[in-house]
Amino acid sequence: MAGKPTAAANPGRSPALLALVFGVFLFIVGVTATGQSILVSSHVTTQSIDAVVAADASLVRILVNGTLGPADLDPATLSSTRAAALQAELAVVASRGDILRIEVRTPTGALLFASDGLAQSATESPDFAVAAAGSTSASIGPAADPQLGTAQVFTEALPITTAGTVRAVLTVTRDAQPVLARIEAARQEIVFVTLTAALIVAFVLYLIFRSAHGRLRRQTVALVEATRRDPLTGTLNHGAIVVALAGIIETARASGSALEVGLVDIDNFRLLNDTHGDAAGDTALLELCRLLSACAPQGSIVGRYGPDEFLVISEPGIVAALRPALEQLRSDLGQVSLQYGDSEQLPLTVSAGICAFPLDADSVTGLLSIAAMVLGEAKGSGGDAVRVAEAAGATPAFTKSFDILQGLVIAIDTKDRYTKRHSEDVARYADFLVDRLRLAPELRQAIHVAGLLHDVGKIGIPDQILRKPAKLTAEEMGIIQQHVALGHMIVRDLPQLELVKAGIRFHHERWDGRGYLDRLEGEQIPLIARILAVADAFSAMTTTRPYRKAFSVDESLVRLEDSVGTQLDEALVRAFVLGIRTAEDPPLPGMEVGRPRIWTPIDRVA
Repeated sequence: MAGKPTAAANPGRSPALLALVFGVFLFIVGVTATGQSILVSSHVTTQSIDAVVAADASLVRILVNGTLGPADLDPATLSSTRAAALQAELAVVASRGDILRIEVRTPTGALLFASDGLAQSATESPDFAVAAAGSTSASIGPAADPQLGTAQVFTEALPITTAGTVRAVLTVTRDAQPVLARIEAARQEIVFVTLTAALIVAFVLYLIFRSAHGRLRRQTVALVEATRRDPLTGTLNHGAIVVALAGIIETARASGSALEVGLVDIDNFRLLNDTHGDAAGDTALLELCRLLSACAPQGSIVGRYGPDEFLVISEPGIVAALRPALEQLRSDLGQVSLQYGDSEQLPLTVSAGICAFPLDADSVTGLLSIAAMVLGEAKGSGGDAVRVAEAAGATPAFTKSFDILQGLVIAIDTKDRYTKRHSEDVARYADFLVDRLRLAPELRQAIHVAGLLHDVGKIGIPDQILRKPAKLTAEEMGIIQQHVALGHMIVRDLPQLELVKAGIRFHHERWDGRGYLDRLEGEQIPLIARILAVADAFSAMTTTRPYRKAFSVDESLVRLEDSVGTQLDEALVRAFVLGIRTAEDPPLPGMEVGRPRIWTPIDRVA
């Protein structure tokens, strides 16, 4: 049964289309050639006039400097004998080129002498008026004097000046026909070159058309494949990755195998886009895709599941490999820095949720729903975390017995993982400084608790400000500053915590009185708050923040020393810096149980 004719079966279609393309192409060429001719005519005319004027200007300088004197330019002092001599010299000059007449007039138009000896009336041409005002002028136009023997003349008016004053005007009249002939020749050459190029391009276009006709068929297959790929990352798009998951589940079900599904999401992606634009988000997505493809277990499939989410599907029969891979991804991302414009170096972190077939669900929708729930828990804990479904719903046992202070620490962790890590570091650094100062054990305990709770007021700060991956505006900074007041309000009703309250309230006061919120200065600031300020500053500088990467320990210590007398108490800074640089086992950023030291003190006490 015959089908509908195709382009290949009906070759008449291709010549017709080709003729249409040629027709449009030749029309464009014709318009282009006409435009080029007009432009070239204008440019060549200008260049020709400029070239002649430049040559004649040199001639005038030679003539004036070598022949004319001041008396020659004044009708009252110019004798008839001298005028005749000058006329003869001008006639010699005029005979050497296409010059029809050279004349010299006063600025008022009175004729002094001319190459042909004819006493024509004073000219009132625009060129003469321009030259009388001190500027050179030239133009092509019809001949006013039939005795010149040509219909078109090229007239130049050049001022003769002495000490900045126009003493006379020298007018050169040429036959314009040679100039016009050069312009016409140039126009014809441009048209010829344009038409020749058009014929060559037409032939090349014909060859391209034939090649494209065959290539279109080959590209059809590629286009079908492109509909399955994300245009930015090149991974499978949402629809294709879901279809792939359905097929892999059926394969696993038939073979009785298990598989894992991981949903990976970029932390604070919306804020990154809102702050730095879509191009910044695309850069983050490409970097994540590159590392995720490298870390994913062998045989797994990666696809872009959402705007900032990627789905990873393990090979059936391979389990317990996805979490180590995603933890490796988190580790690799720790070495990545993003920078947009004049921003600081920004971190790139992800959260991930993992579930398994058939342990957690036995359908596509079930697995995707559970992965999304587990991912939500990972993001809710502050981000930069990997969670598995079997632990998703577990209630930590410690929440049943923690006292009020421990409950506040948990609240900080829930709000923002960075804030919790930062608070733990501040408590460690403050403990170290207290030990260096040999303060009382009671004060040490209060400072430790205050270090853990000093940022508890950030519970009330909106996420879009707290996690903004860029510098804060003045208004946003004002909101951030209120966290000390809010933290003080949260703990003010707890008994026997006066020192802790003072640390929370005043740890952002500055030694020079320019801190917030109470503008205390010097020793007006409670000691506990001054200690926390040193620990807080060191932690802030050595910790990666949403808006910049961490500084090195050495650079942070130098910056601490630079803040002496302005932001921080000098005695406390000296004790802390000396301790970090000389102690055998100082508290350092990144030091946790089971993790290696990332910095070694450069100074030792003998």
